[in-house]
Amino acid sequence: MKLKDRSYLVTGASRGIGRGCAIELAREGANVAINFRSHPEEAEEVADLVRKAGGKALLVQGDVSDQKAVEEMVAKTAAEFGKIDGLVSNAAFSDRQNIVEADMDGFRRTIDVSMWGAFYALRATAQQLIKQGTPGSIVTVSSPHAVLAIPTSCAYNMSKAAIDHMSRTAACEFAKHGIRVNIIHPGWTDTPGERKFFSEEQLDEGAKKLPLGRLGTTEELGKMITYLISDDASYMTGGTLTMDGGVGLPWWSNRAEGEP
Repeated sequence: MKLKDRSYLVTGASRGIGRGCAIELAREGANVAINFRSHPEEAEEVADLVRKAGGKALLVQGDVSDQKAVEEMVAKTAAEFGKIDGLVSNAAFSDRQNIVEADMDGFRRTIDVSMWGAFYALRATAQQLIKQGTPGSIVTVSSPHAVLAIPTSCAYNMSKAAIDHMSRTAACEFAKHGIRVNIIHPGWTDTPGERKFFSEEQLDEGAKKLPLGRLGTTEELGKMITYLISDDASYMTGGTLTMDGGVGLPWWSNRAEGEP
């Protein structure tokens, strides 16, 4: 119970990595504010699982691309639980098209959610922690897209590269307040969001080609994020942990002779 009596906001927590993170935080004793924009039934299910794991749950609906909404959800978290101890900035959106063919509404939506949403959440959480006069821990869920120029993902690549630098800058500025900021790069993970781009057959076949031969799980990512946000990582700030199943390795060079 390394997070007993601590309270965290997790953005985008109704599904995928955010869901796995909320549940793992609760298993370590934390109270969790579960942010969601849509999927209210799934958010309620996450809240039930948080309570069953021993934590208190708070549902906070809101679009992270709305600065005022984010500031209100941080304030509500602190009011409900008596304080806030940190943030998992996880909410993201991605439309994928070639640059010259990109629908600009989807392009801007990707940046508004994945970059500005992360900034609003980090800024509001830090302001609340400083107001409280308490230390805290923030984890930014980024991506290998921050360093890999993956085609058709320009807006998402831009957003993730930006929030990596944002997080390192924040780590510099917030250290004097006892606020740690770290980054995680999840690889290809088995989440509902992947079904937007790939069929089940494509996911199965693609996973087999990865160095570890499978997709990551939200539970695995939740455990890594819980480590980063806890005192187990108390001497780590401005760092990046990668849990990607080896996708960043030159796995394509390990094919058998004669394979394409």
